[in-house]
Amino acid sequence: MLSFGIKLMGVEGPKLLDDERFTQDFTGISTPTFTTPNVVENAKLQKWINRGLPLFYFINPADSHLLDAIMQGLWARTQTSPLETEYWSCVPYLLGEGQAMRYSIHPVGGGRSRVPNLPRRPPDSYLREAMAATLRTGKASFEFRIQLQTHPALMPIEDASILWSERLSPSIPAATLVLEQQIFESPAQLAFADRLSFNPWHALAEHRPLGSQNRARKRIYQELSKLRQTMNDTVHVEPTGSEIFR
Repeated sequence: MLSFGIKLMGVEGPKLLDDERFTQDFTGISTPTFTTPNVVENAKLQKWINRGLPLFYFINPADSHLLDAIMQGLWARTQTSPLETEYWSCVPYLLGEGQAMRYSIHPVGGGRSRVPNLPRRPPDSYLREAMAATLRTGKASFEFRIQLQTHPALMPIEDASILWSERLSPSIPAATLVLEQQIFESPAQLAFADRLSFNPWHALAEHRPLGSQNRARKRIYQELSKLRQTMNDTVHVEPTGSEIFR
């Protein structure tokens, strides 16, 4: 499973977190649903992971989550490149007062990178190297789509393990994201990345994250960013878009 983070800059208006004033973050993963439906079940899964028995969460006879395991298994695959896969928010957000939505990001055009060393284990850095190779010679484009909630029971807010039906509400193309041709592996860029913090609550109130897992992510993401930056001896910065790397 891969994850993504997009940080829009120059977004004016009051934000739900006060550590950044002009950003709007979008995050997601390469499966259309979360492994767990809500924060209570997520806590159970983390407990079994800490015990080294994550499989028991799914097959526990007294508290089975076999359907969630099957759903995740349907989407499990060896990824070729972060630029060649689809991503989903999995959890809902406001799209203005009284309207919930989910969003997704889909690559436009392009080929498929070769995964090195298959069927043996690929190198640990192969995904990053594939992305660098693509952007070294050209750009990558994604289509940003939104899916409106049209049926509260079949498209629930509080259950992130349920796939919202495209039949009930087809995804609507809303924007195009373009990553221009670039070299992104300079020491200065990598150091700058260590100082960034992503959080779905870096958002306008009109796009507030919804659901128990989003409410939990607010604190979890804050603490993880603090821990990472403390371990790396860095401080959090809010990007402006005017940064220049050589």
